[in-house]
Amino acid sequence: MRTLVIGASGGIGVALVAAAGEEVVGLSRRHDGLEVTDETSVAAALGGLAPGFERVMLATGALEVQGRAPEKTIRAVDADGLMAQFAVNAVGPALVLKHLLRLLPRDRVVRVGVLSARVGSIGDNRLGGWYGYRAAKAALNQIVHTTAIEWARSHPQSVLVALHPGTVATPLTAVHGAGHERVAPDLAAARLWQVLERLGPDQTGTFHDWAGKPVPW
Repeated sequence: MRTLVIGASGGIGVALVAAAGEEVVGLSRRHDGLEVTDETSVAAALGGLAPGFERVMLATGALEVQGRAPEKTIRAVDADGLMAQFAVNAVGPALVLKHLLRLLPRDRVVRVGVLSARVGSIGDNRLGGWYGYRAAKAALNQIVHTTAIEWARSHPQSVLVALHPGTVATPLTAVHGAGHERVAPDLAAARLWQVLERLGPDQTGTFHDWAGKPVPW
């Protein structure tokens, strides 16, 4: 099974590559110059790959963008911060999905997971705050759901889902993950691959957490 991990140099990205098996390709900004917010860069990186990937994980995204901490109040929101969040967490993945389709077979099941976040759920939002990140992840969820509908027409065996990895133990979650159980990246990666493997074409366009439980939109 050929596997592609996009965002392969981050804490969870490295773990996803390690847990993916033998035939895996990793792409990242650090090692390959892939800048997901630049369509020319995305087209070049994905255009250099041969088709035939049956499993893909898109692990890009950031909680802090341009050194800005998550907003705790609407009074802290500004246009530049919001635009930066949307660029990294919604526009970038949309550009990847745009150029990814040609790499996916039509004649068998293909599974694509996009790392989102539970805080992007509107229905699950009980604490407020984190305006830009929440809104950008909510937009990402809509992009995944809408793209899944389109892909199902040309690739009826495709599975495209949003995945919440849990609070992965990284330097960033050490600061912002207070009150949440933090899991090691290798455990989070193994869980994500297991969840993705269990989902079928009838579940494309859905949102699940690391345990395989549906997350409300």
